[in-house]
Amino acid sequence: MEYKIEHRPSFSLLEIQLGPGEAVQAEAGAMVYMDPTVSLETKARGGIFGALKRSILGGESFFVNVFRGPGKVGFAPGYPGDIIGLEIDGKLYAQSGAFIAASENIDIDVKFGGATTFIGREGVFLLEMRGKGMVFLSSYGAIQKISLNGESLIVDTGHMVAFTEGIDFTIKRMGGLKSTLFSGEGLVFEFRGTGDVYIQTRSLDGFLSWILPHLPKS
Repeated sequence: MEYKIEHRPSFSLLEIQLGPGEAVQAEAGAMVYMDPTVSLETKARGGIFGALKRSILGGESFFVNVFRGPGKVGFAPGYPGDIIGLEIDGKLYAQSGAFIAASENIDIDVKFGGATTFIGREGVFLLEMRGKGMVFLSSYGAIQKISLNGESLIVDTGHMVAFTEGIDFTIKRMGGLKSTLFSGEGLVFEFRGTGDVYIQTRSLDGFLSWILPHLPKS
């Protein structure tokens, strides 16, 4: 699949060149433009139950749009930030709302993050993408890759974008109760293992905490 990502990292735009019969699935509403030679099909991937699970638990749209070539298609997320393309052969896990597009053969499911994630700001469920092909993820802020080789890494829950197979995680408080409540760090992911972790340089929660006090009150 040929693609390019422009205007990084603040206002990223993904353009995919589809060959005859080649297709890409994308989040509903993510399309910016497309050639008239590209056909569009809207469907609930995985059936009604699978689509409901992704929508309610995973923060994604109920319907998925499938674009079939030949021709170009442009995609962008609904917020300012970065886009990254990852070639996978196996599984990739991402935060809710990060998915923007993927090869047609990639399955997208919702994975329960464990009981500890009930206290995580990013929600109880992660997106699980399986198969062989390309996955495109979006973020608020720029995306940075951190590679682990049997090591550990602590990431604020508001800055996690995705991580690869071979990495386990838990969510825990940062320090004691006092640190959790007053340090501004709150809850964090602790990753362990071998693989890649992708983080975003800005947090939407942090931005909202900054801007809400400045909004005029009725």
